[in-house]
Amino acid sequence: MRKAALDVGDVRIGIATSDVMGIIASGYETYVRKNTEDDYRYLAKFFADREVDTVVIGMPYNMDGTEGDRVEKTKAFAEQLRQFTALPFVYVDERLTTVQAERMLIEGGVRRDKRKKVIDKVAATIILQSYLDR
Repeated sequence: MRKAALDVGDVRIGIATSDVMGIIASGYETYVRKNTEDDYRYLAKFFADREVDTVVIGMPYNMDGTEGDRVEKTKAFAEQLRQFTALPFVYVDERLTTVQAERMLIEGGVRRDKRKKVIDKVAATIILQSYLDR
């Protein structure tokens, strides 16, 4: 079974999946949010279609480790998503993953306009790979 990771934002959700052995994370897509119910239905179907057994959700803690507004929004999103899937959720610290993703894309020569389209997917991949490596 595969693991999936979400980098949840207000406008986009980065999605990554693992291989069936749970060793390698790969970016799947940057999903542009529509409305909450459509978003949850899309993700639940995505998990079912890809035989996901665990959902890893990045928690954007403040740099000092405290929970801010963004963490509260992510928790609320996860609680709503639970109504659409019975899969277990694992929360991981995602501090600086977007910065790391941005650096990787810049070093890879990806233009600014293209980076915006894929940065959330790359951040989700980093989140998932860090979970798998543990």
